[in-house]
Amino acid sequence: MRPSTLDPLFASVTSLPGIGPKVGGLMTGLIAPAGAADAKVRDLLFHLPSGTIDRRRRVLVADAPEAEIVTLCLRIGRHAYPAKAAGNQPARILAEDASGEITLTYFRPNRPWLERLLPEGEEMIVSGKVERFNGRAAMVHPDFVAPVAEAELMALVEPIYPLTAGLAARTLRKAIDAALERVPDVPEWIDPELVRRHGLPAFDQALKRIHAPQTPLDATPQAPAWRRLAYDEFLASQMALALSRQRMRKTRGQVLGGDGTLRRRIEAALPFTLTQAQAQALREIHADMAAPERMIRLLQGDVGAGKTVVALLAMAAARESGAQSALLAPTEILARQHHAGMAAIAEAAGLSLCLLTGRDNGRARAAKLEAIASGQVDIVIGTHALFQDDVAYGRLGLVVVDEQHRFGVHQRLQLTRKGNAPDLLVMTATPIPRTLVLAAFGDMDVSRLHGKPAGRQPITTVAVPMERLGEIANRVGRAIEQGERVYWVCPLVEESEKSDLTAADERYASLRQLFGDAVGLVHGQMSAEEKDAAMTAFKSGQTRIIVATTVIEVGVDVPEASIMVIEHAERFGLSQLHQLRGRVGRGSRASSCVLLYRGPLGETARARIAILRETEDGFRIAEEDLKLRGEGDILGTRQSGLQSFRMARLDEHADLMEIARDDARLMLTRDPTLETPRGAAMRQLLYLFGKDEAVRLLKAG
Repeated sequence: MRPSTLDPLFASVTSLPGIGPKVGGLMTGLIAPAGAADAKVRDLLFHLPSGTIDRRRRVLVADAPEAEIVTLCLRIGRHAYPAKAAGNQPARILAEDASGEITLTYFRPNRPWLERLLPEGEEMIVSGKVERFNGRAAMVHPDFVAPVAEAELMALVEPIYPLTAGLAARTLRKAIDAALERVPDVPEWIDPELVRRHGLPAFDQALKRIHAPQTPLDATPQAPAWRRLAYDEFLASQMALALSRQRMRKTRGQVLGGDGTLRRRIEAALPFTLTQAQAQALREIHADMAAPERMIRLLQGDVGAGKTVVALLAMAAARESGAQSALLAPTEILARQHHAGMAAIAEAAGLSLCLLTGRDNGRARAAKLEAIASGQVDIVIGTHALFQDDVAYGRLGLVVVDEQHRFGVHQRLQLTRKGNAPDLLVMTATPIPRTLVLAAFGDMDVSRLHGKPAGRQPITTVAVPMERLGEIANRVGRAIEQGERVYWVCPLVEESEKSDLTAADERYASLRQLFGDAVGLVHGQMSAEEKDAAMTAFKSGQTRIIVATTVIEVGVDVPEASIMVIEHAERFGLSQLHQLRGRVGRGSRASSCVLLYRGPLGETARARIAILRETEDGFRIAEEDLKLRGEGDILGTRQSGLQSFRMARLDEHADLMEIARDDARLMLTRDPTLETPRGAAMRQLLYLFGKDEAVRLLKAG
């Protein structure tokens, strides 16, 4: 049960004075978490300013800079109202100070209201932007007006908030002020030494400081108040991940030591020797598998760093201990590719493989299920079909998940419910900055594969304006005559009136006019069978150019492909461009990546392209991508395991994430059931940030 002290924060915004159902509905659309039926008082408090207006600058009319917000002390003079026949003419109120005159202009004037607001002969404080027409100063619709006697009530630094159509800034401001009055006195959940070292205010003080700033700096992400709230959000998230990890590790795992015989056979059958990074990752994985606690490990490798071989050797270690492995791929194309890539080496070592996808049915499926259940199959490869109810394993010891960022933390728990607490090894070819790894995978240990396997060719990257499209098409024609293969990536599937991006269908048609049947097409709107057929034709050389959307971004392996053309490269994220580029340079040929862009390039697009030309290190690219566009959509999909934060900014508050991860793990080591006073405060934090599920994990024990 949520502590009753937090109830005022979980009341609907419509419980605040002046907020009816209509305004409440607008607020829900603006500030409530996805899927919430209505906005809560807490959501208002967590809706932080996007900037401030500084009204502390008091000047004389004559000195007022144009188009900047200033505050003037004026004596109000004559009111001049338009005649009724004048239609949309404004009211003009003349005012002055010792240095000169200014006209206060109001369109669609309400005369009685204006006469009450600006009484003739009164001294008033007026704030807004000054403009000059023919040398005369004017202010259109001042932002703030008050008698001099009431000037101390004026918010000299006013926060500005993101709004939505129909919701007035003043209405939102009043609602936030009312919400601040409801903030309860909560116990401190942050370690006192950390509070002291970082100069963090208390939770309630932090909210008040940001929403009622004394200086513009008080409402910036670097301010102590904002850093306090960012840390709270990180700590809640890391605590939830640590509780998930504690729950998974509580179930005693299987000891999968093995004697190394199968692994030695596989290494002997490989056409290359393992890199230092692969050998180190394998040492970490085998140490985890041999321990009685369950392994929960993330294997991060750049495009083409050799993760699949590491996974195969881990699955061989499971087999040496008499256990089966399941390899889960996000798409059928990738599942088939893993099966084809592993088959020869696995069979040479005496390992039996089976491919299970949603396409299997009837007798063939029944035979596979029987072989899996009886333990005849050592390694099962497939899509989500591996975890359907009718799939039973003889002894499942290891689950390997490819491209884990497609699955969230709760799927991680589901994936390992088959079998007797199997170990979990998760792989991603998306280089993810360290802060994001902690955000999405804080419950896991991490192994990183740096560098590429021996023999991989460097890729030459060039940026070319769209005007030179004809030249690129000619170059592609010469390349396919010499037996090379080409990826041609477009951002959209079909031409849309809303966008000038070239559609994949349209580019496919234009390239077919030049190169005939040598051109194939693959995109996300095709069925799995159509995609497979298109990729098989490309892999076999039946087609030499494949026009594609980003469905080929992850994992598809065609060693003969040596040219990657990306249209409208300026529209793609840096990590996504790097992923696409990694589809070439996998064979013995020198490879190139052509970034076609439509100018003029913005600053961010130019920086992206420059970084891509400079380096092939995916981890450096990912860090730069985070700096360029924040956490936004760094993993290429909003449906990723990565949550987005409401107040914390991964690019601004990265240093706090690591502290939160360590603090959460240490807290659970000392107080695994959160029963101490600080533990009880931590439960309040989890409820406050919507981590109720984590508290349920705690109760389930």
